[in-house]
This record gives sequence, structure tokens and C-alpha cells, in this order.
Amino acid sequence: MANSLRSGQITVTTATTAVQGTDVRGKHFMVKALAGNGGLIYVGNDGAGDVTSADYELSADQQLPIYADNLNEIWFDTSNSGDKVCWFRVG
Repeated sequence: MANSLRSGQITVTTATTAVQGTDVRGKHFMVKALAGNGGLIYVGNDGAGDVTSADYELSADQQLPIYADNLNEIWFDTSNSGDKVCWFRVG
């Protein structure tokens, strides 16, 4: 039940291979790069199901509000394999 999810984590297993956000509807999400990450997190949507280092960048422990109808509209990538972003559905 994707709509009952309120929070979670997304792991980018392989750097430069974007991962789609979790399928959960909402209007307002907070995402945060985990403090233990070794590199940068890239956040965005280039319209073709990808994100690059030219998009929004989060360093370890930085957070970003996202306004979207579903978190799966957003893509995440990293400069370091295995880094993670946590998310929380606010509304």
C-alpha cells in the first residue's frame, strides 16, 4: 500500500545509475542525504526518467523540500555507490 507509507530510504546502489523515488502519493516531501554518505546526492527529473550532476545537489546531512504529486516523479543519483537518501511525506 504505497499511500500508507510516511517515510523511507532510497539507496543508489551504483553511482551514476539513477533510482526512481518510491511510489507514494503526497504533495510535500522532505528528502535528506544521510550523514554517513561518502559523496553527493543528485535530485531531479530531466523528463526522460533520469537525473544528472547538473541537477540539484545535496551533500551529506543536507535536506530539501519537494513538492510533487508522487515521490516517484523524482529521481536520485549519487557520486558514490551505496549512498542513501531518506524521505518523509509531510502532506
